[in-house]
Amino acid sequence: MKIYIFFCALLVSSTILSQETLNGIVLESVENKELPLPGANVYWLNTTIGTMTDEDGKFSIPYESSYSKLVISYVGFKTDTLTITSNNAIRHVLQSTSSLDEVTITSRKLATAKSYLKATNTFTVSSDELLKAACCNLSESFETNPSIDVNFADAVTGARQIKMLGLRSPYILITNENVPTVRGAAQTYGLSFIPGTWVESIQITKGAGSVINGYESIAGQINAELVKPSTDNKLFVNLYAATSERLELNTHFNTKIGEKWSTGLYLHGNTLQQKHDVNNDGFLDMPLYNQINVMNRWQYIDGEKGIVSFINVRYLNDEKQAGQLNFNPDTDRGTTNNWGSEIDTERFDITAKLGYVNPEVPWQSLGFQTSFSHHNQDSYFGLNTYDIVHNSFYSNLVYNSIISDSRHKVKTGVSFTLDHYDEGVNTDTYERTENSIGGFFEYAYDDLENLTLTAGIRADQHNRFGFFVTPRFHLRYTPWEKSAFRVSAGRGIRSANIFAENQNLFSSSRQINITNSGGKIYGLDPEIAWNYGVSYLQGFHLFGRKGDITLDYYRTNFQNQVVVDWENPFEINFYNLNGKSYANSFQVELNYNAFEGFDLRTAYKFYDIKTDYNSGRLQKPLLPRHRFFVNAAYETKRKDNGSQWKFDATYNWLSEQRFPDTSLSAPQFQLPVESTTVGTLNLQVTKVFSPKFEIYVGGENVTNVRQPNPIISADNPFGSNFDSNFVYGPIFGSMYYAGLRYKIK
Repeated sequence: MKIYIFFCALLVSSTILSQETLNGIVLESVENKELPLPGANVYWLNTTIGTMTDEDGKFSIPYESSYSKLVISYVGFKTDTLTITSNNAIRHVLQSTSSLDEVTITSRKLATAKSYLKATNTFTVSSDELLKAACCNLSESFETNPSIDVNFADAVTGARQIKMLGLRSPYILITNENVPTVRGAAQTYGLSFIPGTWVESIQITKGAGSVINGYESIAGQINAELVKPSTDNKLFVNLYAATSERLELNTHFNTKIGEKWSTGLYLHGNTLQQKHDVNNDGFLDMPLYNQINVMNRWQYIDGEKGIVSFINVRYLNDEKQAGQLNFNPDTDRGTTNNWGSEIDTERFDITAKLGYVNPEVPWQSLGFQTSFSHHNQDSYFGLNTYDIVHNSFYSNLVYNSIISDSRHKVKTGVSFTLDHYDEGVNTDTYERTENSIGGFFEYAYDDLENLTLTAGIRADQHNRFGFFVTPRFHLRYTPWEKSAFRVSAGRGIRSANIFAENQNLFSSSRQINITNSGGKIYGLDPEIAWNYGVSYLQGFHLFGRKGDITLDYYRTNFQNQVVVDWENPFEINFYNLNGKSYANSFQVELNYNAFEGFDLRTAYKFYDIKTDYNSGRLQKPLLPRHRFFVNAAYETKRKDNGSQWKFDATYNWLSEQRFPDTSLSAPQFQLPVESTTVGTLNLQVTKVFSPKFEIYVGGENVTNVRQPNPIISADNPFGSNFDSNFVYGPIFGSMYYAGLRYKIK
């Protein structure tokens, strides 16, 4: 029964459950630890029915009472034949053949795993990949990933902005354990509200995602799986300090309460109180800030009854101060003495998830997830004020089963969302309530060899959009060994939160104009887009070493879009699309294990993203058409005491980026048509002393690249030309850091 309990705990770790006719997990024993073994062969003896374990070591295979001998094999491990008398889930540890003194085979789990089996173009970023950089929060967790672009939104607030397929984060569904999290009021700063040490892994899906997770995803989905109280360390401490005088502390405390309950208390704090002005423009290169972030997480497991549940309660308080060096909020706020900004955010979240697997019919399961968040931000930027209160409720009920056999799987359910926004923009008040209820159905087919497809559709009734239908389709075909050809298509629809998503506009003297088209979201219509994509993944062996190459192309066509028009230097205009808007993204990525312990990742990316503005069809501003990426990681062989060295280097090169038009400005404030190119280099070295303790040192932008004069009219911030939104590269220059990690199992 302990085997069954453990298996259920692994299998129902998220609310979106999936049970096969016969499920299991295959593990390997490494230094007294049991780790998942991906790629193991699992098949019924004397049949042609078989499968392989996925990147988490899990498998599913059709079962009939006539099947009794299950064979599990993997190169370098002893082949085992198990006697199966029922379709209860199994857990099996393969033993290495090294104990037979024949040959010793060692393997490392890839820090970023790409699936050859899934229909969606999804890859998993493990905690090992996150540790290649400081990763103090989720917004800093993509520096070593070529599929996600990271840049600063403006030269004042320090907000990091991510893009996928050339589209900003509002077009990406960002979730915590498949619960939508970074949206609405949290869109600008929400990624910095998720500490990196809380993240166990990240799943990145390009293109339209599953209908189960809602209708808002357009460019893709980023899902962060949090550490689990039952498997996380009893004690974890992470200290971080940087030359900018940024300090951070993360602590985890986990304990078991009885046989079925586990709980964890996760504390995060960060602060930066030192003023920096490297470019001598009179403005802080990065804001001063304090953040307190506390989460209490509960986990319940009852394997006999097939129940797993999670409850999360989180509180956050985040305070930022930006602006001129001499700005004093006590005396200068609301005046023209000195330009300054304060952004104070208080947020409360509670999330509950319940998963049930029928012990008598294990291919049937039911999952329910619900969450509530209260987000309150009070802020001002010079003489501009922006306040927002966003209350959000989300719930989703999912039922999983099969049709005839495990090759045909279905998921169906209903969801309900409610959002209330109350926004104050200078002297104007904007308020609205959105709610929707919808149902979905998703069918998945897997022939257990070459073909996997997922087709889903959902129908929603929205109080402002009305009734609409969202179809999604994904297909994976394997034409030959170690290959995966994928196609996808899907529709997405979303509300454009024009102020919350574009808060950088307030760090300028631009006049805000909204062209009311009669829509129900501040006079604007919802955004609707279709995303189409093709992808090809090919694994290979070269000189006896493993590698893979991926090519993908995605196109997003907007039926309607809320255009954010920066082309007049004295205005920012919001209006619905009149014409065409599209985003073409092409990427080629090569991963190669050049020699033992050394992994090389290179990528080239091309963007063609254009929109019909009132002034004509233009390339999207401040987005490089070309990007070249290289990441090199090396780690020494781990000694018997667990000690080793790890080295990591990441180089990013960005081509020229188009500036918004400044021809109407006075000559001294006009910018060229394009920026210069930018190349940055990040380095990190980690010394692991034992499984309990390690230290790391690193540098960001060690080549000290800086954008000159990122703020226009910095000497007259209350004048009509002041603008901090022309950022295309680093502002602060080089920054070095050090930290330590200590854990008790």
